[in-house]
Amino acid sequence: MASNAIFEVTDANFDQAVLKSEQPVIVDFWAAWCGPCRALAPIVDEVATAYNGKVKVGKMDVDKNAATPQRYGIRGIPTLLIFKGGQVKEQIVGYVEKEKIEKALEPHITS
Repeated sequence: MASNAIFEVTDANFDQAVLKSEQPVIVDFWAAWCGPCRALAPIVDEVATAYNGKVKVGKMDVDKNAATPQRYGIRGIPTLLIFKGGQVKEQIVGYVEKEKIEKALEPHITS
């Protein structure tokens, strides 16, 4: 993980790190072999840096963690899920521009 603003999400820490978070959380579901995932990674890093302190950003390797992607019906990767208050608020599938992620995020950030 390139940015220190990003944490690793696993099946084991998901409930505590994501669902119980006080802040909105973006989870990037990805895999090492996935080209679009690798292309999206620097954009996710930028978002993590830009929103550091307002939003938590985590990445979950779907090859190492099967339960959580299955629980949320993740079929294609990369998929970004935005959680707030333990609920999925937004879902973005595939490679997208930074602006699309920010637009999805903005309504869930309390200033």
